[in-house]
Order: sequence, then C-alpha cells, then structure tokens
Amino acid sequence: MIAIILDGYTDEPAGLGVPPYIDVYPRYIAGAIWSVYHSAKVVYFTVDKARQNLEKFLRLASKSDLLIVIAGVIVPGKYLGGTPITFEEIVRWPRELEKTLKILVGPAARFGFGVEGGKIAFPPKIFEDIYDLIVRGDPEIVIYDLLKEKLSLERINPYKLRESYELTSKFAVRGARIVLQHPNHGHNLIAEIETYRGCPRWLAGGCSFCIEPRHGKVIFRDEEEIAREIGELYRLGLRSFRLGRQSDFLTYKAVGTNEEEFPKPNPKAIEKLYRMIRYVAPSLETLHIDNVNPGTIAKHPEEAERTLKVLIKYHTPGDVAAFGLETADPHVARLNNLGTMPEEVLTAIEIVNNIGKERGWNGLPEILPGVNFVLGLIGETKNTYRKNIAFLKEILERQLLVRRVNIRQVLPLPATRMWSVGTKIIERNYRYFKYFKNWVREKFDSYMLPRIAPKYSVLRRLYVEGTSNSYMLARQVGSYPLLTYVTEKVSRSRVDVLVVKHKARSVIAVPFPIDFNRSSFKSLKYVVSEKKALEIIARRPITSGEIVNILTKDKLKFFRVRPPQDLKCWKKDSV
Repeated sequence: MIAIILDGYTDEPAGLGVPPYIDVYPRYIAGAIWSVYHSAKVVYFTVDKARQNLEKFLRLASKSDLLIVIAGVIVPGKYLGGTPITFEEIVRWPRELEKTLKILVGPAARFGFGVEGGKIAFPPKIFEDIYDLIVRGDPEIVIYDLLKEKLSLERINPYKLRESYELTSKFAVRGARIVLQHPNHGHNLIAEIETYRGCPRWLAGGCSFCIEPRHGKVIFRDEEEIAREIGELYRLGLRSFRLGRQSDFLTYKAVGTNEEEFPKPNPKAIEKLYRMIRYVAPSLETLHIDNVNPGTIAKHPEEAERTLKVLIKYHTPGDVAAFGLETADPHVARLNNLGTMPEEVLTAIEIVNNIGKERGWNGLPEILPGVNFVLGLIGETKNTYRKNIAFLKEILERQLLVRRVNIRQVLPLPATRMWSVGTKIIERNYRYFKYFKNWVREKFDSYMLPRIAPKYSVLRRLYVEGTSNSYMLARQVGSYPLLTYVTEKVSRSRVDVLVVKHKARSVIAVPFPIDFNRSSFKSLKYVVSEKKALEIIARRPITSGEIVNILTKDKLKFFRVRPPQDLKCWKKDSV
C-alpha cells in the first residue's frame, strides 16, 4: 500500500492547518492507514512542497494506490507560513492521474470550497467528476472502512461520522509520526489538538454563517486520550501545541453540555487536562488555546474566572482567547442567532483583562481576548458599522487590551442560513466595510499595539520565517503571533528581539542583547539617534563605559550594562 497525503491546508472556525500549524487531518488519516496496513508507505506533501517540484509530486502520486487531498478554507485570512491550495490546483492536479484512487477530504468535501470572504463557496458536488470519492463524513473513519474493504468504493458510506473518539484517538497516536515529514518539523511546527467536536449552541441552531453546529451533538475526548497524543508528538520532537480544535475552550467537559446553550465551565476537568499535558510534555515551548465564547464568560463569570486562572497556571504567555463578537449591532446579533450581545462581550473582555494582562516571560501578556468581526450578515446596515466603531472606541476608553481584531467578510456555505442570502449584503455595504477596516488598522491598531508590546520591551523565542526587503520576518510560535521585522540578518533560526518601532499590525525590532560593536547603523539608529549611531560606529571597538557616556538619560533608563565578562551587550532592566 502506497498512499500520498496532499495537505492543501485548512482553516475552519475550530481548526487551523496552515504552516507553521499542522491540523488533525493528516495525522488522523495516516493513523487510519497504518492501522490497516502496518507497513504502508505514507508520503506527506504540503501543497507548497508539491508546488516546488510538481513533476516529482505527480510522478509519485501516479505510482501510488491512494491520493488523499485535504482542503478547505472556511474562514479565509492572510498567511505568512504557506498558501492554501487554489481552485485550479485542486481541480487540475488529480486529472493528470489516471490509475490512482483520488479522495477529497476536509471542509472542501463536506461544506464547500471557499475562495475568499465575500464570495459564494463552490459546493462539494462540483468535484464529483474529478475525484473518485468525496468524503462528506469524518475522513479517518471513511478511509479506515475503505482500506478494510480493499478499496471497494461500493461498500463504504462516504457520510459516515465517528460516534465516539475511541478509534480516532488511536489513529491520532499511530499517525503522529507523519509530523516527521512536515517541512517545519524541527523548527516552529505547532500541532492543533482536538478536545471536542461540535458547538454547545447546536441546541439553538448556532450562528447563521457557522458550520460548527452542523456537527451536531458535542462529543468530548477524555483527558487521557489527549495527553497520550501530545505525549507521542512530544516524543517525536514537537514542542508547541494549541488546544484549538473546539468552538469554546472554556466549555470542555462543561456542566450541562448538550442540555444548555451556555453550559457551565468545569475548572477541575480543565486543570486535569493541563496537568496531564505538562506531565507528558514537561519542556514544551508553547501551550495555547484558540476559541472562547464570550457568552460563556459573561453568563458564568465565577467559573470562567477560576478556569482562566487554571489556564494561566499551566499555559505559556502570549495566549489568545478568540472572541466571536461578529457584530456590535444587537439587531444583527439577534437576526443571526449569535447568542451574545455586545455588552456581554465587553464584560468578557474586562474579565480576561483582569486575570490575564500581566506580562509573561516571553514579553507578551499572559492571555488577552481577540475580537472577531464577520461582515455581511443578515440585517446589516450602515448603522451597524457605526456601532462596530463605537464598540471599539469603548474598549479604548475603558483602557482594555485586546491582542488583535480580525475582520472578514462572510463566506456563505451550503447548509448554513447565509447560503440562501449569499453576498448581496456585503456587496451593498462594501464601501462601509472598507472604511471600517481602514479605521481599525489606522486608528484602533495604532493605539492598541504599543500597549501590547511597548517600545523597548523584549520578545523571546522568535522563529525566522522569511525576508521582506532588508528585514528578516520572525514570529513567536502560538495563537496569533505578532509579526516582527528584525533589522539584522541572523544566522540562527531563533532570536530574541527588542521592540523599537510599531507598524500597523506588526513591530520593528533589533536582535537582543544589542551588540554595539557589531550592530548595523540601521539597528543602532532605532536605539539611539542617527548622530549617536554614527558616533558609536566611528569609535568601534567601544567599551561599556563609553556607551554610558554616549547614551542619553532617557535611553539609560531602559538599559543596563551586562556583567563584566560581556561588556559589549546590554539588557533591559525588567527582564
């Protein structure tokens, strides 16, 4: 058995698979294959890797028994680590393979293929003439059945769903070693970890645009199953994990799940989960979460606060609780069954700030909320955008912190209420959308970002991911990492930096500690004036005593000389 897994990347409300992330799909699928054929050759390609040598990829795929294509961007964004598979690629590449059994899985197969926000998605049936099998159920379960039936398509149910995590958790451990083939392994690879499937709000139908309630009843994974998977990934070299594959992390094993729309958080279960993760992965580098429903916090503040304190005890700093506000217009919120009103979201933001705004060892606050807007929803008017701006102004007036504001146009998908509405609302209000987005980036972000990462703060453990003009692009590993333009080219893949300037959604930084005898003029002029930077360069090699004489008092308060054995370097007092 030879199987090729082509990871075209996924981005769903609960789950991200664009590098440096690896989602659950390739791991689960590889585990299903190895559970039936223990010695099967499973070759993993990211779509970017396939593009680099398309001839080699197609040649290998033509000699394989299976080609499994993973695809589907449901919540489109901008990505630094990779480019998701395009509609042309997902259609053209399989057509060049005659004998290979071609299977399409992921959100594209189940819900439709989204090109970008504000445009109608392609329904799954459009791919039926190109692929031998469109998996509309759970890929690992369907593929497991297919292999047991000796690739007989007539004997399997492409709509089959897992009834529990018993098999899937076994596949997760067995398929973990597929990460060894990921291009980011050994660098900044971070694994999405599934804690449960579905949305507690399925009882009320969920939001008008969201696919998560379509999964139906919420099914939890046990803490032991999750820890076993993370332990195996850790053994294979991974050090970064995100508990991101759930609609609301605070409702993991919540009291009243599948009985109430907003079940009560269960701090004991979450602490047990975190303790087990820390036991199996003692030297992990990143442990973050993703989605949190602000309604859960607003409706259960006591339990939510206790749970957030547990999270801070075990996680790593720079964590983000992504809040689905979607709109600050109460009328639109009601029409789209969002379940949470804007004032409740403000309350939730305040609670998270009170607990998580303290700065951690890596230079960022422990945990902050992120705010998501979805534009083009039912009932939206020009006045909706006024209310969105007023909401963000209220955050500023209350001196609250939010890590980031995500703005996207709705992507209508089959099986959601927005499918029948389409894009007519966003098209009608497009000029307001553009104004709102520009206002957020130019006004709100320019005020918020210097408060998140102040000038002369030190950010730890950034991984170099590329270049832009004369800058190195680097980010920490985690949920919504801060893009950093590093002034120097560094030979190492990981670097600490000193923030020296803020851009719209990113920062400019110099490598830290600062080496005044080697740093470029570009770096030095960000730390001192251009005149003093020239003076330092002219007087090299320079001693720490000379630096003290050159730097002004306002600069000296941010720096102190390092111990005598390394006088040429400087360090921030608070670190």
